[in-house]
Amino acid sequence: MTSLPFTSRYAYKMIVEEEMSRALLRIDGPVTRARAARLLARVPNGTRVEFKGSRRSLPQNAKMWAMCTDVARQKTWHGMQLVADDWKLIFLDGLKREVRIVPNLDGTGFVNLGRSSSDLSKEEMGELIELISAWGAQNGVTFADDVGLIDERKTG
Repeated sequence: MTSLPFTSRYAYKMIVEEEMSRALLRIDGPVTRARAARLLARVPNGTRVEFKGSRRSLPQNAKMWAMCTDVARQKTWHGMQLVADDWKLIFLDGLKREVRIVPNLDGTGFVNLGRSSSDLSKEEMGELIELISAWGAQNGVTFADDVGLIDERKTG
């Protein structure tokens, strides 16, 4: 295999020449759109194709973590003080897209089989932020953004 940089052109070349079984093309203009069309025309029957919206943005991600941190600082959950990561999973479960729980191997606890929030689309991340905001409003959470605070704390 050559040492070409991994570009959409290289991904296309590798799949067409059957050197690999996966490629990810981000459509960012007419050139990659045309490559994707050519690739689709040549892939073997049975090939799976998945179309996804744009991934969540960095500002959305920062807002989500800031909101989860605000909730973690102000609220308990069934008597437990949770961290921002825990609240993120609770809110993701609220979207009915995230959390699956199964017993662990030795039967002493549970394992979360959920996916990462980094895979959320911009639309899904917007829905998550709306859910956190609505829950916070119903439960007396003051979000830093709501009071105009500039907050440079670590939010992840």
